[in-house]
Parts: sequence; C-alpha cells; structure tokens
Amino acid sequence: MTTVFDWDQLARDIKRWGRELGFQQVGITDTDLAQQERALQAWLAKGYQGDMQWMGEHGNKRTRPSDLIPGTLRVISARMDYLPGDTQLIKILKSPTKAYFSRYALGRDYHKLIRKRLATLGQKIEAALPDELKPQGEQQMRAFTDSAPVAEKPLAAKAGLGWTGKHTLILNDKAGSWFFLGELYSYLPLPIDVSQQPNRCGDCTACLKVCPTDAFPEPYTLDARRCISYLTIEHKGAIAEEFREPMGNRVFGCDDCQAICPWNKYAQATVETDFLPRHGLDNPDLLALFEWDETTFLKNTEGSAIRRIGFERWQRNLAIGLGNAPTQPDIIAALTRALGQVSPMVDEHIHWALQQQANPTRRRRRKIKQPIS
Repeated sequence: MTTVFDWDQLARDIKRWGRELGFQQVGITDTDLAQQERALQAWLAKGYQGDMQWMGEHGNKRTRPSDLIPGTLRVISARMDYLPGDTQLIKILKSPTKAYFSRYALGRDYHKLIRKRLATLGQKIEAALPDELKPQGEQQMRAFTDSAPVAEKPLAAKAGLGWTGKHTLILNDKAGSWFFLGELYSYLPLPIDVSQQPNRCGDCTACLKVCPTDAFPEPYTLDARRCISYLTIEHKGAIAEEFREPMGNRVFGCDDCQAICPWNKYAQATVETDFLPRHGLDNPDLLALFEWDETTFLKNTEGSAIRRIGFERWQRNLAIGLGNAPTQPDIIAALTRALGQVSPMVDEHIHWALQQQANPTRRRRRKIKQPIS
C-alpha cells in the first residue's frame, strides 16, 4: 500500500521549526548545480583560490550533493543573523591604534552552534515521518555549515534566501548580508522553493571600489589571493608587502565590502547571545593584543573562530597593524622586544613594521568610506 503523505505541510513545518530554532529564514532547493560547477571550475583554473587547495579537492562533491552524501535529493538551506547591535565598525576602522576583527568572529565559533541547530531540525523532520518513510540503510540527514565541500552560497540563492552580490556574498532584500549559512542534506522528496530573489545590485559598484586591496577583478568574481580575509586567515606564509599598508588595522578578516553595501541598512541585530563580543575584541588595542603570549592567546580565543589562525599568524597580522599605526615609542619598544623571540616569518613582518614606524612620511593607507544609508 502506498503511503499518502503531505509533503507540502512538512515543508511548512520545516520552516516553522527552523524559525523556532533561531534561523531567520529557511528554504528548500534541489541539487542541480551544473551552472555553478562550470563557474567554479573556471575560477579554479585562474588560480583565484590561492593556497586554499581544498576548494579544488573532493572531485565534484562540492557541486553534486549526492556525491558527498549518497541519496541526497534536497538541500534545506538556512540563514542566521550574526551582527551585534552596536559594532562601532567604522569607528574602529578609523582608529589606527585599534585592532579590527570581522564582526562574525567577535563571539563564539558559529560552526558548532549552527550544526547542532540543523541536526535538531533533522531530528524533528524524521520524527514527523511515518514509519514507512523513516530512513533506511544509508539514508541520512546531514548538517553542514562552512565545514565540508558544500556550495553554500549557490544553494542559498537557489533556495530563495537571497541573490549573489557583486562581492560574491549572498544578499537578502530584507536582511542585507550579515548572516551565516547552514545546510541540511535530505533524502526526502520535499517540494522546492521556486521563488528566488532577483539580483538587485543594479549599477552599484560600491563593494568593488571600496576593497582596500582591489580583490575583485570583475563583478561577481573574487581573487582570494588579494582578499584581506584570505590573507589574514587562510594564508600561512608571509604577506606580500603590497598588501600590508592597505590592510591597515584589520587583524582577522575584512568587512569593507559588506559595510559599504546599501542593502545592509536592512540588516537585523543578532538575537543569539553566543554571537555577542567576548574578551573586548570589538574594541581592542593593537599593542595590548601584540603583547599577549601564546597561553593568553589560547585562553582568550577558546571557543572562537579566531583561534584557527594560530599564534604565529596572530602575531604576523598584529605586527602589520602596528606598522600601520601612528609612530609611537611604546609600539617601537614592543616590536623591538619581540625581535628574535618569534618565528622568522613573524620577524620579517616586525622588521617591516619598525621601518614603517621610523618613516613618518609614509603614505596614508586607504580607509573605508562611510557606508551608504
């Protein structure tokens, strides 16, 4: 006997359960990413991934969900706001003795929180199924958030969560772009959301023009090798000198292309307390952070996405920030004390920073403009 089941009602329940679990929006899409697969291959062929070799690994699993999790028919895509209510973003970027951290990294690491919520959503879904439709054999629901070869942004756009902006991030006409994405791979034949948000970037190129390192060779294309987020987080070696002054005081990531985007006037403050700033990292002094030892770094970044860069890259990034700060005896003294006490790679950046501190006529670094309102 064929089981009659109301899939439309289940889809509505999934979105309601998602909201109850703290997601601002949930959408459902199929797994056809053929167009995005061609675009990814073209991007990789140009070497824009830099050292992120994992972007080209795993065959086609990134754009073929059923290759990653066999039996996947649908992807449930969800977004969760992360921006704290008062981030003083522009104020910190314009304060050269302060350290700037991407706003997503101010609180606890989002990976576990979002995966746990999505896993709970999967459990709710399976609990609602009649016995005949419950998972059999290898069938399973799997939750992801920036943690596996998953094409998060294309899937989010297909699921109706927004459109891909010229800065390559997902934009939502009611929420901007300050949100995390997560996915639940499903074997269930759920009805898909066919209504997608149209691209509303228009003629605006603010995000492209504001980039301190000119990381966008063309709209909708990011050359990660020039991106400050990549340089401060993913890149493990020395940072090329051409990028050091434009980095300014950005120690972990960069938000300039989001901060300037007019759609972010609709961004909503997060209601997740775990995403609120910790250890004063929303307004810290570069020099104070540079004087942390490794034990202090590990203690104060416990449970934070910042810890993933490790102490060496932490020191490297802070040395660049201090080199870009106004000339101060305390900064020169701290940099000098650290020479020879750090790795050769960090030493190189400290030498550069000392040269910058000794050159009062160095050119002014490019600063972010005021956001459009």
